[in-house]
Order: sequence, then C-alpha cells, then structure tokens
Amino acid sequence: MTIIIAGYLDFDPAIAEKLIIDARPHIDAALAEAGGRAYTWALDPLHPGRVHVFEEWADESALHGHFTGAPYRDMGAHLNSVPILAMEVKKYRFDVAEPVYDDEGVPRADFFTLKNGR
Repeated sequence: MTIIIAGYLDFDPAIAEKLIIDARPHIDAALAEAGGRAYTWALDPLHPGRVHVFEEWADESALHGHFTGAPYRDMGAHLNSVPILAMEVKKYRFDVAEPVYDDEGVPRADFFTLKNGR
C-alpha cells in the first residue's frame, strides 16, 4: 500500500531558498532509502517562504525505516535550525494509482483503468 506525505512548511522568505538548497545532502540520503519513491522539497513561487514537501513510500515499513533513520533525523534538525512559522503535513495511504490521462490523452477524474479490468 503506497503512502504519500504532502504538505507545506512556512519559513522566513529571506532564508527559505538557502534552507532548501543546503538540505540537498539530507534529501539525497532520503532518496537513497529502501522503499522511497519520491522525496521532494520545493519552494512555492506564489507564496514567499512556503516550502512544499512531497514524499512517496512503498509501504508503512519503508516509511517507518525513514522515520527511524539518519536522513529523517538530520533533515528535521536542519529544518528546526530556523523558526518554522507554520506547518501542515499529512500522510495518505492508497491502493490504486493510475495515469491522469487515458489512451486518447484525455484527463480523467474517474479511475478508468479499474473499469477496464487493468
């Protein structure tokens, strides 16, 4: 069962970009962890100081491994080295993932591959 972590953290806009650039070693280490499929921290161009986080983990075991490992601990220490002004980060689990676009290139809101038995 795939787990997604998504949300944002707000920092002083004067330091947010450097904070994320300097986090590169922690991000790279997390990307190398078993069961990690995505680990992205990105500045929001429309909300100065806001950093979006997106992670994808293969399952609870992989996420647990991340939470108990050095990359998580080190990233947390890095982020907490400056004031976090606001934060909302949630985890989601799901059992179905499929393309947004069907075979004709049409974006679909329904889960069309389930209807086709794929």
